[in-house]
Amino acid sequence: MVSYAPPAIFAQRADFLRLAAKGKKFSRPGFVLQVLRTDGGLRVGYTATKKLGNAVLRNRARRRLKEAARLTLAEMAPAGVELVLICRRETAKIPFEVLRATLRATLAEALT
Repeated sequence: MVSYAPPAIFAQRADFLRLAAKGKKFSRPGFVLQVLRTDGGLRVGYTATKKLGNAVLRNRARRRLKEAARLTLAEMAPAGVELVLICRRETAKIPFEVLRATLRATLAEALT
């Protein structure tokens, strides 16, 4: 059974820095994905830098990326993984299905 509940998130700066230092990084149009295998469950962190623009643009990009991740991770159901998704300028502009397809392909590559 597929659960569409949002995955557990982390918001501590130390978690983001740990993934940046130890995790694998995948850059794609629309987002950057950082992946680190762990012993625990699935945890995800989202971030959007001020380079994207004002708060409205950053929040729009982050909301789109969170929803794409929620739907994609529900289908794939990875365990023992921590992810950080970093928004890019294109995140708020590219079609949602393209964003999901890119995220799905990148996660498949990262988890193999």
